[in-house]
Amino acid sequence: MPQVVGNNGQLAIDNLRAGYPNNIIVDGVSLSVPAHKMTVLVGANGSGKSTLLNTIGRMLTPLGGQVILDGCAIHRQPTKQVARRLGILPQAPLLPEGLTVLELVSRGRFPWQGIMRQWSPADQQAVEQALLLTGTTALAGESVEHLSGGQRQRCWIAMALAQQTPIILLDEPTTFLDLRYQVEILELLHDLTRHHGRTVVVVLHDLNFAVTWGDTLVFLHQGRLVRVLDNSADCSPALIHQVFGLEVQRLENPETGKPFFIPRHRCGRQP
Repeated sequence: MPQVVGNNGQLAIDNLRAGYPNNIIVDGVSLSVPAHKMTVLVGANGSGKSTLLNTIGRMLTPLGGQVILDGCAIHRQPTKQVARRLGILPQAPLLPEGLTVLELVSRGRFPWQGIMRQWSPADQQAVEQALLLTGTTALAGESVEHLSGGQRQRCWIAMALAQQTPIILLDEPTTFLDLRYQVEILELLHDLTRHHGRTVVVVLHDLNFAVTWGDTLVFLHQGRLVRVLDNSADCSPALIHQVFGLEVQRLENPETGKPFFIPRHRCGRQP
């Protein structure tokens, strides 16, 4: 099992304002992220999900309030120190041309490198474990750009795992993947929280995927926090209408007992 290196990885958001000086996108959000669980940020386009995630991951500087990591404001901590405790996978990560899977995953070890510390057996073990956990060991010598979308996404996640941070942030990791790969990625992330000590915060567009795999659901609307649910059974059509502006019908998954939602046809007409 991959070792999680560093402190506990306690993450909280205190009255956060984020965005740009002339465009406040997230306003007044406070949240405690439960450890060793999958927290899903849910909301319509433009609700502030990605802005919130990017501010948590220090890709944006708060305009007010703060993100607190292990008791200290994250934007006041040294970059390398944060990178050893929190990893972020953006929506469209840049891929250098000609990189192999092994080379990509090995980049996850950069926060642990330094002038006096070069590549070590611990680094090699971390990379091998990350490849094994994501099912990408057989792809190690392949060029990343020649892989399928699902394989490539697994490789990016392997890089984040090789970083060995207790917290991983992901922005829409299932976008542009077909159904099979979407499910595989979400099952992998869910497994990381259950069996490998990771805390995962993820932005998802698909409401039913969020309800199925999320332990904590964070609903955002126009940059403000609407509701935090620790039990998907509490998710109601009224809440979905408030967040998405859509009338839905709630059904129940016969296998898991969790709810899922389908749009109501207006005036009872078939599409």
